[in-house]
Amino acid sequence: MLSFADVTPEIVAALQGIVGDDYVIRSDPELLHYGRDETEDLQYRPDVAVRPATTDEVSRIMRLADEHGLAVTPRGAGTGLSGGALPVFGGIVLSVDRMNRILEIDENNLMTRVQPGVITGVLQDAVAEKGLYYPPDPASNGSCMIGGNIAENSGGPHCVKYGLTKDYVLSLEAVMPNGDVFRTGGKLRKDVAGYNLTQLLVGSEGTLAIVTEATLRLIPMPNFRRTLLAPFDSLDTAAKAIVAVYQSRITPAALEIVEQAALAAAVEHLGRDVPYADAEAQILLELDGTDEEALDRDLMKVGEVLLEIGALDVMLADTPAKERELWSVRKCLGEAVKKQAAYVECDTAVPPDKVPDLLRGVREVAAKYGIRQISYGHAGDGNIHVNVLTDNPDREAREKTLRPAIEAIFQVAVDLGGTITGEHGVGCSQSRYLSLCRDPVAMAAMVAIKNAFDPKGLLNPGKVLPSEVPPSLPVATV
Repeated sequence: MLSFADVTPEIVAALQGIVGDDYVIRSDPELLHYGRDETEDLQYRPDVAVRPATTDEVSRIMRLADEHGLAVTPRGAGTGLSGGALPVFGGIVLSVDRMNRILEIDENNLMTRVQPGVITGVLQDAVAEKGLYYPPDPASNGSCMIGGNIAENSGGPHCVKYGLTKDYVLSLEAVMPNGDVFRTGGKLRKDVAGYNLTQLLVGSEGTLAIVTEATLRLIPMPNFRRTLLAPFDSLDTAAKAIVAVYQSRITPAALEIVEQAALAAAVEHLGRDVPYADAEAQILLELDGTDEEALDRDLMKVGEVLLEIGALDVMLADTPAKERELWSVRKCLGEAVKKQAAYVECDTAVPPDKVPDLLRGVREVAAKYGIRQISYGHAGDGNIHVNVLTDNPDREAREKTLRPAIEAIFQVAVDLGGTITGEHGVGCSQSRYLSLCRDPVAMAAMVAIKNAFDPKGLLNPGKVLPSEVPPSLPVATV
């Protein structure tokens, strides 16, 4: 197992000298907050948490850590679902929440420069005021931060048309594990000078460098939007409808699938009826564009396709309130599942036309291992969130029950040409499964890259690459 130096009173004093007394956290309740994210019931206690406000402060913290051999875990809002922000080896949690300024919105070049602590939804609202659009929209966009989105290469419902975070990151400023600062480019749409370090850092989960500034691409805001809901009496038919939509040569802005168990969880969570709650599955589809007449033609065509494939009905959200109502079911599912039982979420992704096979395989695995499963997700790009649940309150017993089922579900996805995570990252919770979808040569290349950036292994240890991680603490209410 990896080991690191202890955080001594002298190191705490040095951190206070860098960021100020008010921004060095040492009390247990606050430290336990920094030891959790939204990953199941995992919790670790850091020795100290620091909240720098500038790139220079981040650099000085990393130089201190490098000098003394201290583990450093970068942290944004703590909304991740794979344990990427958990300080599994204690040490220092470095929170970027004070680095929260939108530095520039460049309307001429359709770009924005931001610090990593900017809330994603805040950025989206700011650029929308200027008629611009930043499409990546994780479910937690009202609280998650751009830095975390870059670390995880986050997606969301609208990436089916608009792409992931990586498609909008043009350049970065970042701090190396030894404290050195570098930039990967500028306000450029074309830049092929040397290796693409920008894209190497996107999705690296804070294991290679700490992003302190990002230049992001923007696009014009679509003028019009339409939302449809189509219920089905068969999960297979609903999944096949996804393929039929693409065969119609229409690209939806969002295309989500929610199966019956997820609908039941949503009804319980919302405390109200939802349309067609007894359906075996529902598809939620959104179209957008700048030409209203063309959009309405596509809307009619998609509706016809869904009915022809077997939809029980096609409901159009004809008001903003109705649109919010239809989306509320899909958007509440993360919280709804948490209320059901202890769970682990498998962030599977397969080619979109393999979604029916994935859902069928998941049900077979659940039956074999005697567990519950709740599946939903971004069907348009094949990214299905499979939640496996057990009512057993004992953590070790749950582990023995769920882990074989989880590995079997991931194997189903990989056998279909898929992967073990589509948008949540590997973190510490999925690292044991990485070799299922990456061959030994690729694994060796990733180890070499990690060693080149971080030869001492100080930055976000225990993440992405398989390693032995200490057991979680009992979860405390903070």
